[in-house]
Amino acid sequence: MIQGKLPKPAMTATATPTGKIPVPTVIPNPTEWQVLGDSGHRTLWVVFALMVVSSGLFALLSWNVPVSKRIYHVLTTLTAIIASLSYFALASGDGEAYNCVTVRDVHKNVPDTFHEVCRQVYWARYVDWALTTPLLLVQLSLLAGIDGAHTLMAVIANVIMILTALFSAFGTHGTAQTWGWYAISCISYLFVIWHVALHGTRMVRNKGTGVSKLFGSLGLFTLVLWTAYPIVWGVINGSHKPSVDTEIMIYAVLDILAKPVFGFWLLLSHRAMQETNIDLSGWWSNGLASDGRIRIGDED
Repeated sequence: MIQGKLPKPAMTATATPTGKIPVPTVIPNPTEWQVLGDSGHRTLWVVFALMVVSSGLFALLSWNVPVSKRIYHVLTTLTAIIASLSYFALASGDGEAYNCVTVRDVHKNVPDTFHEVCRQVYWARYVDWALTTPLLLVQLSLLAGIDGAHTLMAVIANVIMILTALFSAFGTHGTAQTWGWYAISCISYLFVIWHVALHGTRMVRNKGTGVSKLFGSLGLFTLVLWTAYPIVWGVINGSHKPSVDTEIMIYAVLDILAKPVFGFWLLLSHRAMQETNIDLSGWWSNGLASDGRIRIGDED
């Protein structure tokens, strides 16, 4: 839908037997629908294809890697697969709803009128973010050697950040439902930064200069991208001015950089840098150990 200036409401007047000038009748503007266009639709299918290809490439990169050292490959592959499912849902017409707001139209010499502006909201995008961003945080935490307590707190804060952004997207425009939830989402993001970026910078020093530089680069890259998300969200959902197609294209670029580009950067650096190896044995690699299994015929 091409957005532009709202059409002026039509006014009609009917002559009266007394000869007095009649009061014009104001016809309110119809509901304005801000929906997906052809450019946005094509973008969704292109990103879906890129995510599918990335998923396959991530899986191929893990082909000759021992299972015990495959944690980064598993997490990047899962991230791309989930993003693929999300973009398929969006491109095929699923995972969407409408958030409608009432807009006042001010007129001279006649009463004001109201009309509704209904905009597509892609809730499937928030499901994607709620599942994939914790995986990205776990990868950064493993790279830096962050302890489990800080990692868990970062993941929980991240989930709160995404869910409150979703609540805000469906809130009543200009009320606490919108900006209150948005503020909570931004505060949660600050907790994510503290647990991963600041704490991780101190922890990664124990892993050598190479890993420190890699974590610093990936961390800064992620920080810039993730900071762009709430800024874009605030501009789009706060004003409802950019088209839905523009919104889709901006988020598409951010998602490609935050998932496939981040994943390839991490995996290729991991392959070239032995210090980044994480050897997970036990259940992760070998399943349940034979010790402790009950065997028929064994003596107590």
